[in-house]
Amino acid sequence: MAMASPQTPVTRPATVIILDFGAQYSQLIARRTREASVYSEILPHDTPWTAIAEREPAAIILTGGPESTLAPNAPGVDPEVWRSGIPILGICYGIQLIARDLGGELVRSTHSEYGPAHLERLGDSPLFAGIAQHTRVWMSHGDTVLAPPPGFTVYGRTAQCAVAAFGDPVRRLYGVQFHPEVVQTEAGTTVISNFLHGIAGIAPEWKMASFVESTVGQIREQVGNGHVICALSGGVDSAVAATLVSRAIGKQLTCVFVDTGLLRANEGQNVVAAFRDVLHLNVVKVDARERFLAALAGVIDPEQKRVRIGHEFIAVFEEEAAKLSDVEWLVQGTLYPDVIESKTPSSKAGHKIKSHHNVGGLPDVMALKLIEPLRLLFKDEVREVGRVLGLPDAIVERQPFPGPGLAVRVLGEVTAQRLDTLRAADLIVTSEIERAALETHPWQYFAVLTPLQSVGVMGDGRTYADLVAVRAITSEDGMTADWARLPYDLLARISTRIVNEVAGVNRVAYDVTTKPPATVEWE
Repeated sequence: MAMASPQTPVTRPATVIILDFGAQYSQLIARRTREASVYSEILPHDTPWTAIAEREPAAIILTGGPESTLAPNAPGVDPEVWRSGIPILGICYGIQLIARDLGGELVRSTHSEYGPAHLERLGDSPLFAGIAQHTRVWMSHGDTVLAPPPGFTVYGRTAQCAVAAFGDPVRRLYGVQFHPEVVQTEAGTTVISNFLHGIAGIAPEWKMASFVESTVGQIREQVGNGHVICALSGGVDSAVAATLVSRAIGKQLTCVFVDTGLLRANEGQNVVAAFRDVLHLNVVKVDARERFLAALAGVIDPEQKRVRIGHEFIAVFEEEAAKLSDVEWLVQGTLYPDVIESKTPSSKAGHKIKSHHNVGGLPDVMALKLIEPLRLLFKDEVREVGRVLGLPDAIVERQPFPGPGLAVRVLGEVTAQRLDTLRAADLIVTSEIERAALETHPWQYFAVLTPLQSVGVMGDGRTYADLVAVRAITSEDGMTADWARLPYDLLARISTRIVNEVAGVNRVAYDVTTKPPATVEWE
């Protein structure tokens, strides 16, 4: 494979930096920006200006957040942000921060505003170009701007908020109290597009092909002549990550597939065959079933499962790297939802939901340096990257599978017997759903082995056996999900087959919980 020199300059796309104050919707701001064909990155709110400037931002967006700007030591930004001359859009907490830091008047509201509100446009602003004078917006705030800073004009109000939008066209500083990134705001995508294209002057040029090109160049520059191993799970994330890195450095990459014993039925041989024969990658298979089961023996707590699995994975990869020449780097298919839920230092303003084995489950000290080319992407974006790379549909459209594998679908202690039970039930679930003629196919579907046992009757005899739960969801990016409305006859077939064919199971339940409040996986 012909490769460019490690010194080949990498052209950065026009980048929007999103400074995160712990908002629920930071990832949605990033998505809406990318949907407007503009590249975006999320950084912590207190990122030093030098680190922001290195990314050559074409614009900055300040997110919402759970804190009050009037509280002592409230989160803020490096003062150089205000002096940078770069166009800025403040959303919710962001508009309040602009008002606080630049001389406006801000108070705690006597009536907090949550939910839908009607925005009335005041005057003309490029931020509201093409938007009706009256439109529905989504509010979620306790503090309120009473008066904008000097040089700013009020461009919108609601019944409860006299300053719902303002701006300074000269300095290209704008703020909105509502959330344009959520679907409940009627013209939200237009507001974001107006800021990006009309105010910041960013051309809608970023596509996934651009991401692939720039990422391949960055990996070449990062790795140079070094050697890399890739943690290959068989899922779409690691497949795309491996292919990206392979395109950048060719034979300098060795993929390591670890059979943890926590895989679905027939997974090991299918994965190795697909990646060797279809993607033509150099794959080393490691049988680590006994050591992973030993590491999980007696462990019930889900967080401990994820951490132990993460540590064991790294130990295996470091051992395999030591067998090869000059390996310095480890490639992982980490996605942005993993980072968000794990609450790493780069997402420190948020709350930890669970430690993903490849993020929060990593050991503090590692011999290998990480390459995570998909870290700022969502699942649907990763699939799009896979299509750009020319990966077959059988890989690109494969349903997600958690890195810790069946360990987080066996609730309670993980044993070889319980894994076998779950594998048998899961095979029935997946095969029945895949052969069904469904108008809309679920995004993800699987079985869960619970620690619950219940009384049943089989062959006129009493049973006291396990409960298997079935989970099927619809989603676009894994950040939110709805339960799939599977036909009753399909659910009946799944239930009948499981209780008849899987030893030790006498009851099946269907999970009808959305995300949030639940997560996709049960652990």
